[in-house]
This record gives sequence, structure tokens and C-alpha cells, in this order.
Amino acid sequence: MPQSITNPTSSSINMNHNILFSLFILLASTFSPPSLARVPFHTNAHSEDFKNTSYATRARHLLEDNESQAQKIVDFAQGYMTNADLETAVKEFGRRCSNISRIYSIGKSVNGVPLWVIEISDKPGEEEAEPAFKYIGNVHGDEPVGRELLIFLANWLCDNHLKDPLATLIVENVHLHILPSMNPDGFSSRRRHNANKIDLNRNFPDQFFPVNDDDDSRQPETRAIMNWLRDIRFTASATLHGGALVANYPWDGTEDKKTNYYGSPDDETFRLMASIYSHSHYNMSSSKEFPGGITNGAAWYPIYGGMQDWNYIHAGCFELTLEVSDDKWPNAAELPVIWRYNKMSMLNLVASLVKTGVHGRIYSSGDGRPLPGFITVSGINYTVRAGTVFGDYHRLLAPGDRYQVVATMPGYKSKNTTIWLDDGPMTLDFVLDPEVSVKGSVLQNVYGCNCNSKCRQEFVQFLWGAHMELYFGFILILGFLCLLFQRRVRAKSSRAKRTVVV
Repeated sequence: MPQSITNPTSSSINMNHNILFSLFILLASTFSPPSLARVPFHTNAHSEDFKNTSYATRARHLLEDNESQAQKIVDFAQGYMTNADLETAVKEFGRRCSNISRIYSIGKSVNGVPLWVIEISDKPGEEEAEPAFKYIGNVHGDEPVGRELLIFLANWLCDNHLKDPLATLIVENVHLHILPSMNPDGFSSRRRHNANKIDLNRNFPDQFFPVNDDDDSRQPETRAIMNWLRDIRFTASATLHGGALVANYPWDGTEDKKTNYYGSPDDETFRLMASIYSHSHYNMSSSKEFPGGITNGAAWYPIYGGMQDWNYIHAGCFELTLEVSDDKWPNAAELPVIWRYNKMSMLNLVASLVKTGVHGRIYSSGDGRPLPGFITVSGINYTVRAGTVFGDYHRLLAPGDRYQVVATMPGYKSKNTTIWLDDGPMTLDFVLDPEVSVKGSVLQNVYGCNCNSKCRQEFVQFLWGAHMELYFGFILILGFLCLLFQRRVRAKSSRAKRTVVV
């Protein structure tokens, strides 16, 4: 159970946010992927896009919808995509941008509507040693702005991935998955809940209370998300909501159900991620209600069974809950403006996966194969799992601090090293040694000998007999070649940026 974090004062939170975000802007401006020119983070969209338009920040109404509210929402429904329109848009995008996209479904809603996903990558559908990010919209049926913004985002990336450096960075270095609507049934009925009248953002297993622990009682939309994260190892994600203007981060609840600041083990990193979104937005960071335009979920109002806490605890995925519009269902004519307000925030949040943190792979020293090991950071009670195919890991961390990073794998000796994460991302590879003896398992593994004791004795005598001089010569040659190889690697490493092998 994580320790409760004392609620910081508003001034100290603002100071920490400013320091962290300034460091992040600095590292972002200096980092350059191997195949790209430098891609800056943008803290605001162009001001000319927002003349005579303003949004006042206010808390989201928590009362259930009534008939008059539902009728008001129906009046504004004109101009939004229907579920059929959304399916057509997704499939048309797949045809138009087939070179950088893949269209698939993760399941169906209660009423049988497919939950369509757009994957955007230079190698869609292929396993790569790259981080994966997901956006989810329309979790609540009466908050449809997210589904529209995500189609805007997909189309912008398709149109600009060959000419905009930030779009190129995302397409070539991240696997982006977009689920425009998690709750198509709620959208159709203009209601918050799904067709079974369940709030999907209260339907996930909870860390504090035994709710939603029965697999059979969960909603099909919830099960689809949970199965999705078992199939794909997402590094980070965000869900788009409406009714306020703020970036919300874990924890969402508290042990005593009181409204208090309750931080996760990665509280500093989450505040950085939320600040990236808020400060890239046109006016979210200037909120008078939420300092810096961000909030800890439990400090705002506690919820239980929420999706972002479940992502972090059970799926190794750092998720934010983004409130992107004060009005849950604004007039459709406002959607292009809201897109311009959120465009750079959405792009910068995805790009942050490769512009900060520690990334690398874990190998076996025995045969060089990738290991699906685990990465921990001393002082942070959280574990990141490496991939099974490439042994790659992606550990998000706030810059400007010193960290001791530890790699472990069952059957291997753990290794650790201390790094200073300051002006950009770091590549840190680990080579782990097997926990076996030379006289025992190694020989048996290498030669596959299923011999009796006499056979093993004869084999050892052969090794240490008349051929000893030959073996020593062979070992000296190998040592010389290894020395030359290491010098060559060091020479290359001196030219590369911040790459470390342990």
C-alpha cells in the first residue's frame, strides 16, 4: 500500500511544476532523434487562432443527468458524428493512410457496436522496441468532444507526418493507438452510463476497496480495455473527458474516502506529464481553480473503480484523465476551436515518451538474447516490465534528479547503476549474468550432454589434459578480439548521446 503524500501548498506545487516543466522544455529542445532534426515542445498554440474566444474553468457537475439536461444535450447533438459516421471515418482513415495505420477492434459494446481503434506508426501492427501510447475518448456517453478531437488528431498526423518534425517524431518513434469511443451506447442515448446504466469509469478493479473484482460482473467495454492492455504493453495513455478544464493524475481515491491529496509512487512524474499537457494548452495552465491547470484526482474528488489507477497498478501504464472542455457537449461549431486549443497538448504528451525518461534493453550475457526482465528505481515503489521479444523497457521519469536504476530477471544476477537525468532521454542497456556455475549448468546447457558421471569425468579430463595450451591460445585470441570490439563500441558511444551499457 503506497504511503500518503502530504498535500503541498499551492505555491510549492506551482514552483515544482514550473521547475519541472522548464527542465522538460530544456531537454526537449536539445534532444534530437537519430533520423530527425530537433523537435521543440510548443507551450501554446498560435494566439491568432483564439481571438474573441475564452473558456472559464469550473468544477465538473457530479450530479446525475436529468431529463431537462438530456433534452438540452440532444439540441446540441447536430454536427457531431453518429456511431455510424464514426465507423465510416475510422475505416476511411485506414484506407487513406494505410501506409502508417492499422484499423482493428478490441471488442463490442453492450449493444454490439464495435470498439474501433486506429494504430498510427511507421510499422503498424509490427512488434518494435518502441513505447506505445493510447488515447481513449467518450468514456462517458455525454462527453463526446474527445471522440471528435481524436479523429482530428489522426487526420493531422496523416497529413503532416512527412513534413512536420513533431508528427514525424511520433510516427517513427511511437506506436500510437486511438480509441475514439469507449462508450458508443452512452453516446447514442446521450447519457453518461453505458447501455446497462453503469459508469465505465467506476467499473475497474479498485486498489482500496473490493469492487468490480468479479470478472463476470464487469461490463463488456471494461473487459475489452483490460484485455487490450494484456495484449499490448502501453507505456502511457490518456482519456479525454468533458465538464472542466484540467489535467488529472493518480491517485483517484484514498483509503479513508476523504478528499485529500494522495500521490502515487510516481507522483513527480505524473505531475510533469500533466504539466506538459496543461502548459501546451492555450489557457489550461492559467486556471484560477486548479493551480497550473493540473490536479491530483483524490484532491479534487475521490472516485473508486477508475480506469487511470487500474492502468498504473495492473498494466504498467502511466495514464492521465484529461478534462478538455468546460461544456460537456458544446455546439459542434466550436469543435475546430477546441481542437486548436488541445492540438499541441495532445501531440506533446505523446512525444514526451521519447523526449524524456530512461529507455533501453535487457540482455543475457550467456547468449545475448533479450530478456523480459524488470526495471525498478530505488526509492520508487514501482516496477516496469521489459518486452518479451526485444527485452526493451521505457521508464518515464521526471528530469533534474539522480536515480539508481536496477534491472532484474529470475535466474540472473541483478545489476544497478546510478544516472543523472537532466537534459534529455537516456539509453541504458543491461547485460545480466546467469546465476549458474561453470562446472554445472553452463556446461550442460552448452553441450546438451545427458551423460553419466563417468562421461562427465572423461569430458573434464579432456578439457584439462593435453589440449590445455591450445585452449589458452584460443582464449588469448578471443580476449584480443574482445578488446578491439570494446574500443570500437566506446568510440561509437562517445559520438552517440547518453548511451550506457551496464
